[in-house]
Amino acid sequence: MAHYAVRESPPLRGEIPISTSKNAVLPIMCGALLTREDVRIDRLPQLSDVSTLSSLLLACGCRLRHEDGALIITADDFKNPQDEEDVRKMRASVLVLGPLLARLGQARIPLPGGCAIGQRPIDQHLKGMSALGAKVSYDHGGVTLSGRLRGATIYLDMPSVGATENLLMAATLASGTTRIENAAKEPEIVDLAAFLSSMGARIAGAGTSTIVIEGVKALHGTSWQPISDRVEAGTMACACAITGGELFLRGARSEHLRSLLFKLSEAGVHIHDTPGGLMIFGRARQPFEIRTMVYPGFPTDLQAPMMAVACKTPGTSVFLETIFENRFMHAAELARLGAHIRVENRVAVVEGTHDLTGASVTATDLRAGAALILAGLCAEGETLIDDSGGHIARGYENIEEKIRAVGGSIRKLS
Repeated sequence: MAHYAVRESPPLRGEIPISTSKNAVLPIMCGALLTREDVRIDRLPQLSDVSTLSSLLLACGCRLRHEDGALIITADDFKNPQDEEDVRKMRASVLVLGPLLARLGQARIPLPGGCAIGQRPIDQHLKGMSALGAKVSYDHGGVTLSGRLRGATIYLDMPSVGATENLLMAATLASGTTRIENAAKEPEIVDLAAFLSSMGARIAGAGTSTIVIEGVKALHGTSWQPISDRVEAGTMACACAITGGELFLRGARSEHLRSLLFKLSEAGVHIHDTPGGLMIFGRARQPFEIRTMVYPGFPTDLQAPMMAVACKTPGTSVFLETIFENRFMHAAELARLGAHIRVENRVAVVEGTHDLTGASVTATDLRAGAALILAGLCAEGETLIDDSGGHIARGYENIEEKIRAVGGSIRKLS
């Protein structure tokens, strides 16, 4: 896997095209299992998570072909995956559960893996599938579901994004009407619902806390371009804020980034919304307080990049992480660069400093890796980031090329 060598850089200036959302494209790829006809996904991002899920779909018997930057998926004759290794690699693999169960009447997967950022059980997925009529059984580190699905009212104990997506997909082919209450509201949920609707699904309420799905007998093929990646856009906005640059983030959508943009504005960063994207300019000069919450609150995926910004912002910034209990692992790595961070349980206090210096650090998870790149851009000397786990390439398409194109000093080392 890769290492990244990052050196202190001038303010970043120029244009960065924002890639298609990883968190939108993965459930849409799984949603292609719901029809026998071709599904075309345009502007497919070149990410290792996409490659991993592609391998899983092949293991399910799907046919995949690439055409002009698009992926075409055909699931006319498919099955449960026999090789379980790809499922274990990535948590999003659990999203094949609903489509497999809806189409085949039976699904089995091992319990999934992913970033080590805290407990992320799939109990809400299984509780919902059980409410839809599935029988759930556990064996040898995996879970098997079977049964014919029928509409039901499902209340999620928490607004889980993955559970909402899985149940939304399963319910499209269930008999009768399904209500998902306390559903997640993320833009990726809205995009998935719109994609499924283009296939003939009958869905109302996506983006609110109650989603209603009227089951249909079959779905048809479609062509779809998923939304742009709000987390990549937010990370690049933080790169501008930490270096004091001027960046145009082409394709970024302000309505998906309200909480981040408010915090950057509080810190003194200037933001101009345009039809084609977002213009970000200026440096963060005032400390801020962040509490991660479910959407539309501040996203946990942008907590680490904003902590990197706080390391160079004068004054005391405070972070409260409410989503994952183990998502401050990057704090210790930032401290290796000279950052002043105190962590106690789910609270981190950051005292801004001008004196960051390059050092050897480790990307402990996907967003931590991005935070270390940002910190390295304003640390004296060279910062060598060990990403032996391949975390950064899971969620950022050609991040080193994009940063280098706007003046950043970064190299990807094999």
